[in-house]
Amino acid sequence: MSNSFLRVDEVAAELGVSKSYAYKVVQRLNKQLKDMGYLTIAGRVNKKYFEKMVCYGEPVNLERKGSNGGI
Repeated sequence: MSNSFLRVDEVAAELGVSKSYAYKVVQRLNKQLKDMGYLTIAGRVNKKYFEKMVCYGEPVNLERKGSNGGI
């Protein structure tokens, strides 16, 4: 069975941030999950939820309305 949770050091490596910042990210995501009624584990975050929230899971249209196509 594949691991369905990411540890803080894995989050830090994935995002290219410090471990202390990764703890904040994990805490924020776990609070969101807890508010939705899910059980959370301190220092770990659900891998699928993490990927969804950092835009790995679904394509995102970043174009602004009214853009003339120029850069």
